[in-house]
Amino acid sequence: MDIRKVKKLIEMLESSELEEIEIHEGEESVRLVKNKTETVVTHQVQPNQLDKVVEESSKQPQKPDPLIENSEGEVITSPMVGTFYAAASPGAKPFISVGDEIQEGDVVCIVEAMKMMNEIKSDYSGKVISVLAENSEPVEFGQALFVVA
Repeated sequence: MDIRKVKKLIEMLESSELEEIEIHEGEESVRLVKNKTETVVTHQVQPNQLDKVVEESSKQPQKPDPLIENSEGEVITSPMVGTFYAAASPGAKPFISVGDEIQEGDVVCIVEAMKMMNEIKSDYSGKVISVLAENSEPVEFGQALFVVA
């Protein structure tokens, strides 16, 4: 496979929301997997030849989760990938807001994953310092949602 094709595939992967591309042409194959900090390319020719691995840093720097290492309080993180909801239904009052006092075990939000609504409970008691997630926005596993002091 021509290196220009591989470079074009890398550009396409970086500019799209795809996480992985795999192309087969005859006995040759290329598999590209997007990583948060780099794109790894594995190019396989014939079984008797060595695999070639090309690593290129992505042009977009990884944005760290805000306040993960916050000295002001404890961080409540998402236990799963899904969609963050601050309230039980559209138009309803949010479970918690900045300044609210919460107890360990209180429901702080909902994360929808695979059409299941999962109540997220606080592991901490204290005052809500900040809300870090936006309503109806996707969240990742381990992403900071709230800071409690």
